[in-house]
Amino acid sequence: MKKDNAYKQESDLPTRLSKPAQRALTNAGISKLEQVSELSVTELKGLHGIGPKAVEQLRDALEVKGLKFANN
Repeated sequence: MKKDNAYKQESDLPTRLSKPAQRALTNAGISKLEQVSELSVTELKGLHGIGPKAVEQLRDALEVKGLKFANN
């Protein structure tokens, strides 16, 4: 449980991301939207646990911050 709390406190990623998506990003060393913006959608989908819903949630969160996914 403490790991989940640490994720929420240190991250600006959407809190409604599924647990598999959260783990995929954490395992890739990603905890900030700026880091997500360095990835293309293809690279992001290559992470085990990231599906279409997670991509949409991340896209929406990026747009709010004026960011977008990297180009291929």
